[in-house]
Amino acid sequence: MRSVLILVVCLVALAVLGPLLAPYDPTAIDIPNRLSAPNATFPLGTGALGRDILSRLLYGARWSLGLAFLISVLSLTIGTAVGLLAALGGKIADWSLMRATDTFLAFPELVAAVVIAGLMGAGTWSLIFALSVTGWMRYARVVRGIGLSLQSRGYVVQARLAGLPGWSIARWHYLPSLIPSLTVVWTGMFSRAILGISALGFLGFGVQPPNPEWGAMLLDARVHMRSTPLQMTWPGLAVVICVLAINLAGDALRDALAKEGSHE
Repeated sequence: MRSVLILVVCLVALAVLGPLLAPYDPTAIDIPNRLSAPNATFPLGTGALGRDILSRLLYGARWSLGLAFLISVLSLTIGTAVGLLAALGGKIADWSLMRATDTFLAFPELVAAVVIAGLMGAGTWSLIFALSVTGWMRYARVVRGIGLSLQSRGYVVQARLAGLPGWSIARWHYLPSLIPSLTVVWTGMFSRAILGISALGFLGFGVQPPNPEWGAMLLDARVHMRSTPLQMTWPGLAVVICVLAINLAGDALRDALAKEGSHE
């Protein structure tokens, strides 16, 4: 688990410090050096416009990881609110909200996100909105399930009998019990957000040029895939490493929480 956490910390550090570590301006065009192979001047080579791939990858980490963090937090907030309302709002609210959740779950998340982003128009804000409104359902299911199991607990019953409002019960009695499970779900959804951002960027619906987002870099390199395949290899490898590291961190966290729960 320690090695996985170190890898995740290194990825976050690259996202935060990327602009300081990048050797060149990621948007600077250098036509004489276009499509250069890796060399001493450009360690990972250059793109079709002569832009340094290493610099674009470092800057792109901020876009891909930063947007994924924002999207996963927004989805977490929406899903937690829906799940708590379903658990605390009574049978009618529970039935209505869960049917709405099931309706959203009936559509593949990425397909729904592509449709929404396409209707709104390509851009960063439409990307954020599309992936946020299609990624909250798992949180809602988890929160609702745990919330219903807590209703018969003595401290919740006593709080309800004491006349505490629903928001207060949710704040002091439900949320502390939800944090461990939501943390595990969030790590998985964070990696899914990275894939969603890259997929929409590759389709042209995400972050727009010249911003160096990894999916957009894959789209730019697609034309030269046969002549200079390394152009697609580097951003694709960055996505794979990030998703794999976050998934491994989530698995390690889940195992640690399960072990802690068994000791209790």
